[in-house]
Amino acid sequence: MTGTPLLEFEPLTEGVLIKRYKRFLADVQLQDGSVVTAHCANTGPMTGVLHPGGRVRLRYAPSPKRKLAWTWEQAEVPGTNEDSCWVGINTALPNRLIRAAIEAGCLQQALGPIGGIKAEVPYGENRRSRIDLLLTPDEGAPDPRPIYLEVKNTTWCEGPLALFPDTVTERGQKHLQELMGVLPDARGVLVPCLSRPDVTCFAPGDSADPRYGELFRQAMNAGVEVLPCAFSFEADRIFWKGQKPVLPEQSAIL
Repeated sequence: MTGTPLLEFEPLTEGVLIKRYKRFLADVQLQDGSVVTAHCANTGPMTGVLHPGGRVRLRYAPSPKRKLAWTWEQAEVPGTNEDSCWVGINTALPNRLIRAAIEAGCLQQALGPIGGIKAEVPYGENRRSRIDLLLTPDEGAPDPRPIYLEVKNTTWCEGPLALFPDTVTERGQKHLQELMGVLPDARGVLVPCLSRPDVTCFAPGDSADPRYGELFRQAMNAGVEVLPCAFSFEADRIFWKGQKPVLPEQSAIL
């Protein structure tokens, strides 16, 4: 099913990134010469994908409920080969992408047949956390246990190796511990959403967060499943590019 379009939408507007500032804001010059301020739905350092002067794509969605009509969705970056590629930088998108992939059957071999999907379900200690997706296996599934699935947007890479996280993330560490906590009565699944098409495998970003790397390997050894899923981005659609292998012992050396 590689190359299957999972999401289609109105074409995004292209421009040139002037600067990103205050974490949530980005100034972009559009092709007509005008400059707009867009919402940046990515609070991380955006290692390797933040290139002032580079091409970006914005979504225009004015609303009285929003302060900004523009949202930064994609950035063009130097690829791991000689070509450039487009990266999805909106951290609100991966949950939709992974849900669409599940509904399209892209992950059936790994997850089994799925009968139901719920989002943002309370779980964990005192049920104070929320799992991204709670999957109910279909009747007759080989493994009837519920599946707690956590999604992580992954844009950082070193060569063809995708890495997460790109900064210290206590929240991400907690999510790994909580996925271990659902075992063995349920399945715990971590899905790195590889939001760029030029990577071939995934590993934890030990150089950015050594503790996360330790917990990642501990979680895998405990039985947490890791399913890296890759996507490619165009101005009006997003394509499924398949699952990628995990290299739990390899990390970036900066």
